[in-house]
Amino acid sequence: MAEDNKFVKDGTVDYKNNPANKEQTGTWRACPYILGNECCERLAYYGINTNLVNYLKFQMNESSVVAVNNVTNWSGTCYVTPLLGAFLADAYLGRYWTIAAFSIIYVFGMTVLTLSASVHGLKPPCDDNNSCHPKGIQIGIFYLGLYLIALGTGGIKPCVSSFGADQFDDSDETEKKKKSSFFNWFYFSINIGALVASTVLVWIQTNVGWGWGFGIPAVAMAIAVVSFFSGTKLYRNQKPGGSPFTRIFQVIVASFRKFKVKVPRDSSVLFETNDEESAVQGSRKLDHTEQLSFFDKAAVETQSDTIKGSVNPWSLCTVTQVEELKSIIRLLPIWATGIIFSSVYSQMGTLFVLQGNTMDLHMTNSFEIPSASLSLFDTISVIFWVPVYDCVIVPLARRITGHRNGFTQLQRIAVGLVISIFAMLIAGTLEMVRLRNVRQHNYYEMKHIPMSIFWQVPQYFVIGCAEVFTFIGQLEFFYEQAPDAMRSLCSALSLITTALGNYLSTLLVNIVTDMSTRQGGPGWIPDNLNYGHLHYFFWLLAVLSVLNFGFFLFVAKFYTYKKAIAPSS
Repeated sequence: MAEDNKFVKDGTVDYKNNPANKEQTGTWRACPYILGNECCERLAYYGINTNLVNYLKFQMNESSVVAVNNVTNWSGTCYVTPLLGAFLADAYLGRYWTIAAFSIIYVFGMTVLTLSASVHGLKPPCDDNNSCHPKGIQIGIFYLGLYLIALGTGGIKPCVSSFGADQFDDSDETEKKKKSSFFNWFYFSINIGALVASTVLVWIQTNVGWGWGFGIPAVAMAIAVVSFFSGTKLYRNQKPGGSPFTRIFQVIVASFRKFKVKVPRDSSVLFETNDEESAVQGSRKLDHTEQLSFFDKAAVETQSDTIKGSVNPWSLCTVTQVEELKSIIRLLPIWATGIIFSSVYSQMGTLFVLQGNTMDLHMTNSFEIPSASLSLFDTISVIFWVPVYDCVIVPLARRITGHRNGFTQLQRIAVGLVISIFAMLIAGTLEMVRLRNVRQHNYYEMKHIPMSIFWQVPQYFVIGCAEVFTFIGQLEFFYEQAPDAMRSLCSALSLITTALGNYLSTLLVNIVTDMSTRQGGPGWIPDNLNYGHLHYFFWLLAVLSVLNFGFFLFVAKFYTYKKAIAPSS
């Protein structure tokens, strides 16, 4: 028995493909290498993304509209490619080899990008007036590097948080308690990288040169790869379970083929393998749940389910396979509530910036801070709140609730959703005060009214606090509630809410602009915000957030948590 307790019971293996030894692999001894990888990778990503629009406009000689669209297209691609990386990780490669392979692609892309900004012949030539005129081959090489980075990040984004969580055995209560803390520090690492990128790297790109500005992120990504490979012997690896889409469609097809078959009341007679391990490689068996009972038809045995003595997987599926599909379906309503939250979050890069543009930008008499730089306070907020949450809030909540993590994952998400409502209320209130000053002093045509931009700090800080609850809560929730062999795919789904939140924000802006300008007025969001009603849009987002929170409470009330069956030895 003592020998059995030396090994994990969640099916993970070490780098030699043997059952992982608890005393030699995983937990916090492996996580520093993963967190170091994530910090450096995010520094590299944000080092490119934060100031990319200026490079396209001034070095690639693109117009503002074209530059903005190209940045948006590239950013969108970075949130679509994780579906490819997640599929490969869950189905064939496993998370370790997916991260390793795509990290190498990422480094190659960073290298190409750096060469395109620094090597004579690849770098766009500029005249004495700093007007640059890139040639076709130079544009092609630049975009080759840029989209190799998008491909590389697609294999890392959906896998690295799940891979870090794999280092903690779900069947061990002590290790499971530490897993929640991992997600906090994982998000902390992301924001440390983002902080360095949005301050140091932006300054270098603006004042030293783009060769150095892209070269340093390239070095950071190389360090990320070294950090990741350094922990190879300490990692616990989840085995890939084959194509998750195939298993999902098998259950759906089998259920409809048995449309008239009655599901027995005794769930123990439903089909499941007799082996202790699941038929799905890399996954523990899942216990039967009562919800979505239509799909249980796929696990009802009939005489026509076998072909020449073997089970036809398109006619008969195991209970675990059926529960995989149920788990995904149950996740979707919770997943959908993240879209409006992401819309609120996206205001930091759009309307918060436009609001800040109308205010006094001076830090001192001679220095002005760019309005976009105030997103720095969101990053500072996250860096502040993560240790406060982990070291203060969780122990206090644990005493009150008795839950090992202080809050359940759904409770944590709910708290962040409530906080995000206050962020919109604060932003709307600030805009009302700003517009009152405009009216009282007739500042309508003044570019920067005498009201400090630092009045925006509270709304950035509150959104940062909401992130710590909701975004980290979502990371943990999608990992814990996803089927073992679909965790990367579910992480990719959670990333898509960010893209959908941006699209929703764009849609809302277009709708309110169209409706508010029909009578010939300036509308809610005119070019000169002094004539507009930007606070109405913030109120709209606040109302949508309240409705979203109500929907979240409804679906959370009826949510059934996944029930994994741990092996007995």
